[in-house]
Amino acid sequence: MEPGSTVSAVRSSRVLCGTEIRPALIVIKEGKIHKILPNSSGSTGDTAAGSEVLDVGDHLVMPGIVDCHVHVNEPGRTTWEGFWTATRAAAAGGVTTIVDMPLNSIPPTTTLDNFHEKMAAASGKCFVDTAFWGGVVPGNQLELLPMIRAGVAGFKCFLIQSGVEEFPHVTDGDLHIAMKQLQGTGSVLLFHAERDTPLPSGKEERDTPLPSGKEERDVPLPSEEADPKEYSTFLKSRPDVMELEAIRTVTELCLKYQVHCHIVHLSSAQPLALIQAAKQAGAPLTVETTHHYLSLSAEHIPAGATQFKCCPPIRGVANQEQLWSALKAGQIDMVVSDHSPCTPDLKRLDSGDFTQAWGGISSLQFGLSLFWTSASKKGFTLPDVVRLLCQRTAQLCRLDNQKGSLVPGHDADLVIWDPEKEFEVKDASIHHKNKLTPYLGLTLLGEVSVTIVRGRVVYKQGSFSPTPLGKHLLLPQGTTQVSLCDGEKTEGTQASR
Repeated sequence: MEPGSTVSAVRSSRVLCGTEIRPALIVIKEGKIHKILPNSSGSTGDTAAGSEVLDVGDHLVMPGIVDCHVHVNEPGRTTWEGFWTATRAAAAGGVTTIVDMPLNSIPPTTTLDNFHEKMAAASGKCFVDTAFWGGVVPGNQLELLPMIRAGVAGFKCFLIQSGVEEFPHVTDGDLHIAMKQLQGTGSVLLFHAERDTPLPSGKEERDTPLPSGKEERDVPLPSEEADPKEYSTFLKSRPDVMELEAIRTVTELCLKYQVHCHIVHLSSAQPLALIQAAKQAGAPLTVETTHHYLSLSAEHIPAGATQFKCCPPIRGVANQEQLWSALKAGQIDMVVSDHSPCTPDLKRLDSGDFTQAWGGISSLQFGLSLFWTSASKKGFTLPDVVRLLCQRTAQLCRLDNQKGSLVPGHDADLVIWDPEKEFEVKDASIHHKNKLTPYLGLTLLGEVSVTIVRGRVVYKQGSFSPTPLGKHLLLPQGTTQVSLCDGEKTEGTQASR
């Protein structure tokens, strides 16, 4: 069965249905899961005449990954990435749905016109299904409701400089205005939760700005004697308190306005108690962490290895273990890639200067394998993988009525993979536009074999469908869905294409 083929059924001795792995035949009709039959009773008689049944033996079949934190950078910065390469990389990693961040494209997705420009740029280039976040920036409050009506999944803002001038950070005043606009809409506001903190006593104020063009980089300058090639120099410039104080602001807003707030890429374990207390007090608050915070640690980053730089920063092993514990305890709701690529020159590998390098890590293709490599050693199960990488992420962007679960009526989005097979990350197998990644050369556990989007094979063993098969996912208001925050029915949306 070649890439691009339409599949009428998938048979495996290992299908992950709910919390159970069992033999099953997944029958597909018109791109949807029609029914799931015990393998013994499944036959070609359950499928349309002349259609193809894909028998994958003992490979595991589960819902396709929903990665709700991806920087595609198109239009405007297509030398960094783009919809064609990003969605191919996603498909190669078993990701069947991405949600594109409102920056670092030019223009950013902060107005209705810019949203239309983004969708036009993505048209005909997506190998997997794609939804879109809007952005909250100073002065765009009257654009929020029109963008909601046009179908954005929600909005993202920065509490610190974003590093790109076209996406400025918001003030407390901007946030109060935005929260009032979002009340009653069922939408969600995502926060890059870091805040500048006062310089230590005795330090002089900086008299010149840091160079522009690097993500979230306007931070306290290191002392003159600090070596910019040492990762510890950069790490000290983004202390835990920057996340703690930002998240304190988020929890207060969330409790006051009762608008769903979501903390993106939590790197520090210090705010976990604050987050948990806010949830217990009734805040509709959720939080994600990323594969790099769970897989990489500050102690193992070599001098000058700027491919490891991201913001907030990768922290130490002890902090990482706390993140894993919080994930197991349900205090962290989901895991995403935060795929944020750039061209190699912006990483300043020639100088190895962490203070000047762009902050962002490329990982979209390897999220499933990265997570399973570590999680499988820490007592996590395959149903946990689905919950944290598929179901919860689909709920966040209000796509859980058709994505993230193997149930009749949902889109037939499947990843077929071998959780026991190891593979090495090699340059030739990376499908991101720019191959630079801290994972190059690592051996990971869990290799993707086939990815199916709405019943069609988009990726199979290194090959892709001849043409893009993904669609735009727009979310007009008006239907009911399950809230990620409390499990209650809330006014939400239903995706359309």
